[in-house]
Parts: sequence; C-alpha cells; structure tokens
Amino acid sequence: MLQRYFIELAFKGTNFHGWQVQPNAVSVQECLETALSTITREIIAVTGAGRTDTGVHASYFVAHFDSEKLNLDLPVFAHKLNSFLNNDLVIFSISKVHSEAHARFDAISRTYIYRMNLQKDPFSLETSWHFFKQPDIDLMNAASRILFEYTDFTSFSKLHTEVKTNNCKIYLAEWTQSGKKVVFTVKADRFLRNMVRALVGTMLEVGIGKISLDEFRMIIEQKDRSAAGLSVPAHGLFLKDIEYPETIFKRTV
Repeated sequence: MLQRYFIELAFKGTNFHGWQVQPNAVSVQECLETALSTITREIIAVTGAGRTDTGVHASYFVAHFDSEKLNLDLPVFAHKLNSFLNNDLVIFSISKVHSEAHARFDAISRTYIYRMNLQKDPFSLETSWHFFKQPDIDLMNAASRILFEYTDFTSFSKLHTEVKTNNCKIYLAEWTQSGKKVVFTVKADRFLRNMVRALVGTMLEVGIGKISLDEFRMIIEQKDRSAAGLSVPAHGLFLKDIEYPETIFKRTV
C-alpha cells in the first residue's frame, strides 16, 4: 500500500535549470527523484509545489511522493537523503500526509521575496541583484498598494502559458530597505509565470521616476504584457513560504 509524503526542502537555484525535469540539464526534481529512488529502491516520482525558472532560489519549497516503505523512520530517512544530495539542495523534514494531498494544488498561498543590493557585494552576487541607483521606496510601496485593487495580472504574466485564468488575489506586497539591501515581499493565493520579476521591474520604473503611479495603474488595466516593464534577473528571486491547510497532514499522537 502506497503512503504519500510531503518533503520540505530548500535549494539554491544557481546551478539548477529550474525545478522541472528537462533533457540535458540538471534540475531539482531530477536530483531529488534520483536520491529517493536510490535509497528506497523504488521508482519514485516527485511532484513539486510549482515550477521555478533557471536561477531562481527557494528558501522553502514543498514536494510530495508516494512510497511503499510504510515503516520509514522519517528523521533518519531525511538525514540519509541529505547525504545523497549536493550542497545546493537540503531536506528539512518529511511528513506523512493523506493520500489525496497535493503539494501544488492544496497550497493556499505562496510568498516570494526579491532581493536587491544597492552596492556591489561579492558575497551575494548569486542571491541578489545589484541595482545601480537608489529607488524611492515610498513610491514603490504606493505602487504596491495599488495591486490590492486588482485581481487580473495579465500585464505581468509570461505570454502563451497554459492557465485558465490570470486572476490572483494578493494578500501582501511591500518594499523594505535596510542599509544598502532592498527587498520586495509579495504573498498571494497563486502566481503567474514570471509575475514577480515583471512586477519588480515595473515598480522599479516607478521608483526611479520613469513612470508615474497613474501610469502604473494603467499598465495593470491594459492587461498587456508589452505595456509593463522588463523582468528583473532570476537570481534575486526566492520562493520563501507555502501555506497548506493543517487537515492534509497525518498527525501522530
């Protein structure tokens, strides 16, 4: 009898070509499936909470898999799994979940952050984007508040994606700055392909005075990707959190 498990993990995306398995490229999914299949001596397929593009990081990510190893000592298994994985990928924990639980479809929210550095920093070149000038954080937060008025974010979506709707409900969107480090945080029920990077690129145009807040609002209302700004580089983007209903987990007493 198969048991379903959730894996909580993190990865540095620099050396991965995204989450999803693809020919002639190293992916997070492939590395995880190979390690799981080796340890369990089963053919293990892993389903992730979503796709991440090449170079994008995840400080928190969730995937699920099925196994017939019902008597797994999960902490020991997680430790053993980590020994098979390279230093760009780490397992935090493995939990039993109900058989219908799904890492992607059961997620009720996701949180992303985009990290920028206003000065060159050799220690964060792969995990933050070096931006060339100081943007107006207050103006960009004003643009962030405009996002709450809308649900259709077609203007910030990659073209020709296979989704039924471009509607998203944003719960949190804010810019913060500490010293020379600038971070954009956004939480929503779902995200479109390339949405966060396009939002950041467009709001930065507000922050450097290239477009006004009224023009930012018009960009959203046009529902046209070509109206929005450029997407910022992938290496500053992190998936930070994913929320699930507690009812999908099998709790031990």
